[in-house]
Amino acid sequence: MAEALATIARIEGLGMIAIRADLSRTGDAIAEAAGLAIPGVTRIVTNGSRSLGWMSPDELLLVLPVAELADTLTTLTDALSGEHALVVDVSDARAVFDVTGPHAADVIAKLMPVDLDDLPFDGLRRSRAAQTAAAVWRVPGGFRLIGFRSTADYLRLILENAAIPGSRLAPR
Repeated sequence: MAEALATIARIEGLGMIAIRADLSRTGDAIAEAAGLAIPGVTRIVTNGSRSLGWMSPDELLLVLPVAELADTLTTLTDALSGEHALVVDVSDARAVFDVTGPHAADVIAKLMPVDLDDLPFDGLRRSRAAQTAAAVWRVPGGFRLIGFRSTADYLRLILENAAIPGSRLAPR
C-alpha cells in the first residue's frame, strides 16, 4: 500500500472559548483578557500556544491549552461584564485534527471548497468538510481543522480516506 499523502492526528488537550460580542465596542477588552490582538476578518492570530480566530462579525474563537481554560474564562467574563456579550467554554463540543505533511493541502482540497493556495498563513476559513461544518487554518507543516465533536469519527474517516493516494472523493 502506498504511503498516505498526509498525517492525520486528533489533537487533545485544547480548550476553546467562544466569544460573542460587538467587537468594535469590546475588542480592546477581549484582546487584553485573551492576551492576543483581535484578528482581522477571516484571520487568526497566534502567539505561542494560544490562537484567536475570527468566526463571524460578532464571534471569535480562542484556542488555548486546557490548563489555561478556567482562568481565561474568568478573565474574559470579568472583562466583558456590563457588555452584551457571551463567553462560553465550547471545548467539549469541538474536535480538532491536524493534517500535516507535504500533501496536506491536497487532502484538505478533496473535502473543502477552499482555495488553499490563496489562504494566507494567518487566514481562517469556515466551510464544510464533505458534509459537516468545519474551520481550517494553517499550522507549521500543514493545517488545523476544527469541527463538531459529534462528527469527530466522520471527520477522522473522511480525512484518512482523503489521505489515501489516488482517492478522489470522501465516502458518502
